[in-house]
Amino acid sequence: MVNIGILGCGRIGQVHARSLMRLAGAKLVAVSDAFPEAANALAAQTGAEVRDTDAIIAANDVDAIIICTPTDTHFDIIQAAAKAGKAIFCEKPVDMSADRIRTCMEAVTANGVVFLTAFNRRFDPNFANVQARIAGGEIGAVEIVTILSRDPNPPPVSYIKSSGGIFRDMMIHDFDMARFLLGEEPVQVFAVGAALVDPEIGKAGDVDTAAVTLTTASGKICQISNSRRATYGYDQRIEVHGSKGMLRAENMLENTVEAATEAGFRRAPAQHFFLERYEAAYHAEMAHFIEAINAGSVPTPTIADGLKAQLIADAATLSWINGAPVAL
Repeated sequence: MVNIGILGCGRIGQVHARSLMRLAGAKLVAVSDAFPEAANALAAQTGAEVRDTDAIIAANDVDAIIICTPTDTHFDIIQAAAKAGKAIFCEKPVDMSADRIRTCMEAVTANGVVFLTAFNRRFDPNFANVQARIAGGEIGAVEIVTILSRDPNPPPVSYIKSSGGIFRDMMIHDFDMARFLLGEEPVQVFAVGAALVDPEIGKAGDVDTAAVTLTTASGKICQISNSRRATYGYDQRIEVHGSKGMLRAENMLENTVEAATEAGFRRAPAQHFFLERYEAAYHAEMAHFIEAINAGSVPTPTIADGLKAQLIADAATLSWINGAPVAL
């Protein structure tokens, strides 16, 4: 049995708590949050104790921590948890600074602790199926990967101002997915972007509509398209074209019913947001983390994967600013 402490009881902390409640090999022991009402509410739902963050990290009855706190708190928590010998599950990004992520990597390695960077989309059943079939050679050598990710609505501008920008906040998931599907590291990034959804996002120094091209050393290409607005739901699609064929994963719809009338064919909209769209992925990634702790194995994505995605995001941001490709 792996005893768990959750740090941060907001939306994503609640998602991970629900996953833990469904796993036979894990027990949620303690929770903490900067807002006592949030911690008390989650504790009441799960039977966990409310403790402060330092107490959870130091506790002898806690084997692993789930970090769901704001990004600017991750560094100090990772340092303390690694020194305490706790296994660590950390929401993305590990940190906004690549150098600080490297420092965290040193702490994780020096203390020999398990660390998983929570890029949950790798665990989506459909995306994982595509990657497994690529690895099995079904479509031959990968040539072009296409990733589309569009949110139903933009977040508040107050969030945008502290998010690190669309490439570090939103597209970072797609950068990890690109590496997952390409099978090679990108060596060049070219990004473009504009504020087409909300002018206030542009005034805040960010964009809400962006496209990136990644190129590997052998010439493989990945095209990524992001938008902060999709009127038809949460748009999450991938397509991989190879020398022997193509694999595609479509959107998850609210239902599978299709209506046909003289006006044409009509299907349900895409599921509305990430909580329902990636529910199975969140559960699978937590199960993977718990299994790795019990087996003494290395879970993926690792902290090194978190660093690599951050480096691509930094390069994409620089490319957008300068209007030129950036080498990795």
